[in-house]
Amino acid sequence: MSQPIIVDTGGLLRALARTPDRQPSFPEYQTALTGASLVIVPALVLAEVDYFLREQRAAMRKLIAEIFDPGTRYEYELPLPSDLVRALELDAKFKDLNLGLVDGTVAALAERRQVYRVLTTDRRDFSAIRIGPRLSRALELLP
Repeated sequence: MSQPIIVDTGGLLRALARTPDRQPSFPEYQTALTGASLVIVPALVLAEVDYFLREQRAAMRKLIAEIFDPGTRYEYELPLPSDLVRALELDAKFKDLNLGLVDGTVAALAERRQVYRVLTTDRRDFSAIRIGPRLSRALELLP
């Protein structure tokens, strides 16, 4: 098992995607997800995932069951008020990226939890963001 990760919407969706014959559509994303010692799922990411899976309710129900099963490595993370404030601060600091609340919250949770590995498809934004007290810490993007 590797270190903990935080999942972003695109990264989680790719990790869960399957071909018609039930094989991983993006095996590198699935490997990153299944190899992590802990998978932190921010609440706002889960809401976005639900939006994208609105035509696939069985898949969403399965994901919810897995996240809340105490036997899995998933950890559902509600944002603290301070996380939301920090997300908006990061959005303002990196205003050219137009981060928004969800990506800002992912970065704020990474900062608070000191989990710097993010499973994401959004390389443009997450490679540019810096977190920490001096905004000097880069995130490690997976896969």
